[in-house]
Amino acid sequence: MPTAGTRAWTWTYEGYDADAERLRETLCALGNGYFVTRGAACEVLSGPAHYPGTYAAGCYNRLTSTVAGHLVENEDMVNLPNWLPLRYRILPSDAEPGPWLHPGHAHMTAHRQTLDLRHGTLSRLSVYEDEAGRRLTVEQRRLVHMGEPHLALQRTSFTAEGWVGELEVESCLDGAVRNTGVTRYRGLADQHLRGWETGTEGADTVWLSCRTVDSDIRIALAERIRATPGRGVTPRPRLTVLRAAHALTLPLAPGATAVVDKTVALYTSRDPAIESPRHAAVDCVVQAAHFRQLLASHRRAWENLWRQAKLEVPGDAGRILRLHLFHVLQTLSPHTAELDVGVPARGLHGEAYRGHVFWDELFVLPFLNLHLPQVSRALLTYRYRRLPAACHAAEQAGRAGAMYPWQSAGDGREETQELHLNPRSGRWLPDFSRLQHHVGSAIAYNVWQYGQASGDTEFLHTRGAEMLLQIARFWASAALWDPVLGRYRIRGVVGPDEYHDGYPGAAEPGVDDNAYTNVTAAWVLMRALELCRTLPEAHRRQLYERIELTPDEPERWEDISRLLYVPYHQGVISQFAGYRDLAELDWDGYRQRYGDIRRLDRILEAEGDTVNHYQASKQADVLMLGYLFSPAELASVFRRLGCPLDDDIWHSTVDYYLRRTSHGSTLSALVHAWVLARVHRPDAWTYCEEALTGDVADVQGGTTAEGIHLGAMAGTLDLVQRGLTGLETRDRTLWLDPAPLPQLSKFAVRIRFRQHWDIDLRIHAEQVRIAVPESENAAVRVRLRERSFGIAPGTTRRLDLPDS
Repeated sequence: MPTAGTRAWTWTYEGYDADAERLRETLCALGNGYFVTRGAACEVLSGPAHYPGTYAAGCYNRLTSTVAGHLVENEDMVNLPNWLPLRYRILPSDAEPGPWLHPGHAHMTAHRQTLDLRHGTLSRLSVYEDEAGRRLTVEQRRLVHMGEPHLALQRTSFTAEGWVGELEVESCLDGAVRNTGVTRYRGLADQHLRGWETGTEGADTVWLSCRTVDSDIRIALAERIRATPGRGVTPRPRLTVLRAAHALTLPLAPGATAVVDKTVALYTSRDPAIESPRHAAVDCVVQAAHFRQLLASHRRAWENLWRQAKLEVPGDAGRILRLHLFHVLQTLSPHTAELDVGVPARGLHGEAYRGHVFWDELFVLPFLNLHLPQVSRALLTYRYRRLPAACHAAEQAGRAGAMYPWQSAGDGREETQELHLNPRSGRWLPDFSRLQHHVGSAIAYNVWQYGQASGDTEFLHTRGAEMLLQIARFWASAALWDPVLGRYRIRGVVGPDEYHDGYPGAAEPGVDDNAYTNVTAAWVLMRALELCRTLPEAHRRQLYERIELTPDEPERWEDISRLLYVPYHQGVISQFAGYRDLAELDWDGYRQRYGDIRRLDRILEAEGDTVNHYQASKQADVLMLGYLFSPAELASVFRRLGCPLDDDIWHSTVDYYLRRTSHGSTLSALVHAWVLARVHRPDAWTYCEEALTGDVADVQGGTTAEGIHLGAMAGTLDLVQRGLTGLETRDRTLWLDPAPLPQLSKFAVRIRFRQHWDIDLRIHAEQVRIAVPESENAAVRVRLRERSFGIAPGTTRRLDLPDS
């Protein structure tokens, strides 16, 4: 964790710690939604302690590897050429050049780095002293420009203390990079770049271009170097096949500071309105303003973002939430709205999960809907563009409609690996997680929620409706009638739990009637039917013709949405059919033997056992229903299904699975905090704290160094924004049902609801304060539990919270 006592808007690490540097590099990454660069020092190389990495949104490449005797294809988010390198050494007049200096060098006497969240900059101070007593102070400020998405800057200042001499400085663009940031992927093909070329554009500008091996994305970076004072200092270009570099010799005098400004532009062939990435990068960097001007415009861009995404929570929790929001905005900024990209589960901060898109948008878009709806629309459009691939996948599986992949990347095909490595046993095992078809329900949920929050009926009635109806079609084709039960069943799936990918000893993978899958499928069918009824006639006719929807299909959806099977046992909702027949695990015994048992599946497999034998879950599964739906909406879905769900059943269900969950995912604590805030408030804070510290304390043990957990970060923001306020957006109304925790009883958020921008919502003690900014719009409709209000633009209303 950063040092105590740091300011609310900064994140500071004192000293150098080789064991913690990769984690710090993740948490100190800088980006702008177009690309992100990890917070590695500019002097270091990739190795055990450091991993420089730069990743552009949507830049993937496919390679083939040999795994356990099988040829396996993997598509990865590509580590792009490293623009950071800048090294330096003292040139004594009476001796050989000194060593190249870097953090962790024996000559280093002090080291501090500070992430400024408010202004989006990373600053560093390092002090070195050699055997001759020459003391050199190096200060650096870095930014990835939030206003100009292709630009990044690095200013390095050198101050000699008590000596006169020269400093040799070398800056470069390094194309000799590979994807080696995740230990368990070692041994897989990792060379994603080819065709390197380098060149110059005048004395102060060099460029490097290359392309990806399979996807053939062209990538170009250009670097401009300027020194201050510049008299007598001329950059000397040095080019090789893989590196475009500049060399400088800086004169230093006691107490005087020499400055080197490095400005970099990054383009790819995926960018619109360019002919050549190389020409675009060179033109951009040549025309770029000076450092101070770019810093000022960068700060203004961040100030505007913070205004749109205002979230005020006091204390340490607020400070961590601010860090989470910072990284969400760096991954998914207004620039994202111009791109064809999805929600990468680990941000653009590292190579874990290969940069793939899972269901994490389920935890991200509800937050963005109320701040940056244009970004939500773009992320949903990513899914729409891949609807043909999802329909093809369904057809290949013998289903109708759209079967979205569990892991998506470039073109929408299923990217889930067929084998995965258990690091504990060293064995490669079959991977059946592609059976998590509930990802389709997550997409439908986000389509619907976006429409409710934004009022964007143009999207909802066209692309959104097409996706939702095709997903409903898939669930209807997957539901099979069981005459014995008198119910429809969905068989052979994997639920959000992920541990259970089959029954003990079964020949085929998958489990039957996963409650989360079935209930969310019923909800999708309900929403599809509602859309069919409410679509304007012209839209409905055009959509039905486009997807060839027959009149009998909605009739079948109606039937299935009322008769999907939800299993129960011992007075609780069963995670899936047959869950009650599994053995109980000796939880205390395993904790005594292993300590951390979050990844219980790996522990059991290494013992020659399988988690499929036990009532044990990796993360929330049934309880995810309490995350997605308010108590009232969840009860209405169960009533439609003719299944019992009252407070006693739900509370018993929560207690039952709470005792049987290992929390092997950062999302698990988040969901449990959300659910317990309503069910058993005294226990909620424990899980809330774990969700808050998941990345900053690396709760999962080494995973944060491979990339942030974007869904969990956005989810903690939404826990405050929607979870503790009970905020829903439906029927053109803001619904509120606050359940603040004692530790989070005072906070404020600013939201955008339909045509109303910058609505301030503040909760303090037993009161809600809602301020609607001046506009020509109609009053905002608000419902606080059983009371309804209209709040006119330009007015503020304080509402007392009724007793729970």
